[in-house]
Amino acid sequence: MTHVLTPAPLTAEAFSAHGDVIEVSGEPDKIINQGMCGRHHDLAKIDFGNGRAGISLFDAKARTFPYTVDMVERHPDGSQAFVPLDGVPMLVIVAEDKDGAPVNLKAFVTQPGQSINLHRGTWHGVLAPIEKPGRYIVVDRIGDGANLEEHWFDTPWIVEAI
Repeated sequence: MTHVLTPAPLTAEAFSAHGDVIEVSGEPDKIINQGMCGRHHDLAKIDFGNGRAGISLFDAKARTFPYTVDMVERHPDGSQAFVPLDGVPMLVIVAEDKDGAPVNLKAFVTQPGQSINLHRGTWHGVLAPIEKPGRYIVVDRIGDGANLEEHWFDTPWIVEAI
């Protein structure tokens, strides 16, 4: 038997328990660069334990529906932000924690112009660009010690197309 998820469009409200949706909305907080640039300030809570922020580039292969989720992971020592470079939407899988295990999985699909920042310790699926490969800037913790926990499901979850 499998569990079935249907992804929803990503919204800040629906995603707030798991992280931040990074996107431009409304007027800029401040106009800078001689009036030529609007700054939308502090859109995500970057949270690291002992360590430092690192910027990496990820080059991810395309995923298609139906999509199987047999494993989720989390990073107990730092948040993790994903910023698409190519405008390729991504499937975002998140889950709540209950006694050290993921429960109540949810699936979202990013919209054009959206990025995400996963809160520290949030269970989440792997980077999954939809329908075509994608490149992403990833901002996460760099430092000593293990910052990865994986959970493999006995029964996989299947994400169906929207």
